[in-house]
Amino acid sequence: MAVKVELTRIFIREMTDLQVIELTECGGTRSFPIVIGLPEAAAIERRLSHIPVPRPQTHELLESAITALGGELEQVEINALEGGTFIATLVVSCAGAVVRIDSRPSDAIALVAGSAVPIWVAEEVMASAVQPEAIILPASVLDDDEEELEDLAGPESDEEGEPGGGDRDDDEAGADDEEDDEEDEDEEPDEDED
Repeated sequence: MAVKVELTRIFIREMTDLQVIELTECGGTRSFPIVIGLPEAAAIERRLSHIPVPRPQTHELLESAITALGGELEQVEINALEGGTFIATLVVSCAGAVVRIDSRPSDAIALVAGSAVPIWVAEEVMASAVQPEAIILPASVLDDDEEELEDLAGPESDEEGEPGGGDRDDDEAGADDEEDDEEDEDEEPDEDED
């Protein structure tokens, strides 16, 4: 069984490549974040605001291609959580057939942002994603001093301490943390001189 969700928050920090979106169960209380890239976060924000672009960007191009080929995007499904990475599918109807297209959740959500196309999450993914130990957000994403928050749902949700996964490779997401750890190892403690 799948759970219908909606995009309720976008956490945008322009000083880092890692951004966060939050999906919340429609008519429910469960929510979870997904770590995405800055270009995808900017595209989601732009499409939610219905800001026109002079030439098609990636998501407008895909939307136009689906339409030009006689298809219609029916829904987005987030159907797996593998090693901290969410897996999504675009469900397109075309010439009486249903075509399922593998997608990163960030691209799928950017494609449907500001539209009536529903987003569904598999129940087992929702159950796993809302667990505190499921996925850990990088510390750089949670730094309150530099965080700009666009709240789409209202002030009821708590933005801190949520688990979150990404749609990027674990190596990319952890690269900043590894560099920080190496810098910490290189630093020697100050010794008091008597």
